[in-house]
Order: sequence, then structure tokens, then C-alpha cells
Amino acid sequence: MKAVFTAIFGLMLAMTSAQAQTLPDDGESGLALPRFASLRSNYINARSGPGARYPIEWVYMQKNAPVEIRAEFELWRKIKDWQGSESWVHKSMLAGKRFVKVITPGENNIYNKADYKSRIIAKVEDEVVGEVIKCPADNAFCRVQFASVEGWIPKSNLFGVYPNEVID
Repeated sequence: MKAVFTAIFGLMLAMTSAQAQTLPDDGESGLALPRFASLRSNYINARSGPGARYPIEWVYMQKNAPVEIRAEFELWRKIKDWQGSESWVHKSMLAGKRFVKVITPGENNIYNKADYKSRIIAKVEDEVVGEVIKCPADNAFCRVQFASVEGWIPKSNLFGVYPNEVID
């Protein structure tokens, strides 16, 4: 009986060990690069390299702002922001939920439908962040929610989605 218990315990330990080695938290995620993510917090240190020993170059202070993940090294992600700056942040500071930032200067129209001829339902200033609802195939617009306003805005006005990207 003791031998059976020992064999079962050993098998369970080996399975747990094998599962732990395949978790993405142990290193690179295996997800495609580049890809967009968003900032998880209102205070995120941006470092010059992939580790806490590297100096802080600046601090991001806008939760949900989109960033493009350009590289991965263990638990660190090299990101590019809406201004083109690149730095390293810990992966725990990023979220997979998709947000966009308006990058066209001045007021930007939010449309009722995915069409420039449709009714303008609101205007949004540059650098405002909104949550992506969807970006249909073969369409130059994305449906985005900015606070309590939800409408369509041209992809060309946004940082956080690729020109031909489809988000359902």
C-alpha cells in the first residue's frame, strides 16, 4: 500500500512540475509580437532595460492607455507608447483589455455609424483614452466607448489598433 501511495504521489509531483514549466508566467508568453495591450495602473515605472536593476526613465500615469508590446524577456515587456518612446515594464503592469488613445490633434468626431456622412454624436479631444468595443473587417472605423459615450471613430485617429485589425 505504501508503494502504491509513493508511486501515485511521485506521478502527481511530476505532473505538477511539468505543468509549472509550461505556464507563461515563467518567461515569454508565446503570443504574437508586436501586439497591443493597455496599462494596468495610474503609476507604472518605465525602465531602460528588462529588470528592476535598470534605471527608471519615466513614469506612466494614465491607466488604460494603449501600448504596443515589441519584445519580451522573462517577466519584462518592451513597450512602445503613442509618442513612439520605448521602454521596459513588468508584465504585471499590463492588461490584455483593448483601449485606444485619440492621436489626431484637436477635436475628433464620434459618429453614430461607421460612416463619415452619419450623424456626429459627440466630439473628443486628442489623448483621450477609450475602450474598444469592436473594429469590423474591411472597415476604417472602430466602435469605441469614451466614458458614457459610445460611437464610431476612424482607425486613423487612434493609437491602439492596427490599420487592418479586426476586433469582435
